[in-house]
Amino acid sequence: QVRLTESGGGLVQAGGSLRLSCAHSGSIVNTNSMGWYRQVPGKERELVAVITRSAMKIYADSVKGRFTISRDNAKNTMYLQMDSLKPEDTAVYYCNAKRWDNVYWGQGTQVTISS
Repeated sequence: QVRLTESGGGLVQAGGSLRLSCAHSGSIVNTNSMGWYRQVPGKERELVAVITRSAMKIYADSVKGRFTISRDNAKNTMYLQMDSLKPEDTAVYYCNAKRWDNVYWGQGTQVTISS
């Protein structure tokens, strides 16, 4: 069973930066894609960024130019570098991994941006 463990969330001021990490219990080279999603109370979970097996990166319009997704295959870890953070980035951030029909989620990490 795949386990995804997020870390790196916290409280920062607007304009600041955070880096989220997602550790995969297996080998990320076997995934079709990995991504970050976020959710605020009362709203649906939304895509933030995805990185595919071929290293193609896809970003939500709201984070383009501010967030960078990456992965380290040797460490089986995916990252989300978040810069120029805004209060509207406040959410629980979830790590996601897909391998064919299987979808896995982490437990989430809280990111809070103060104005």
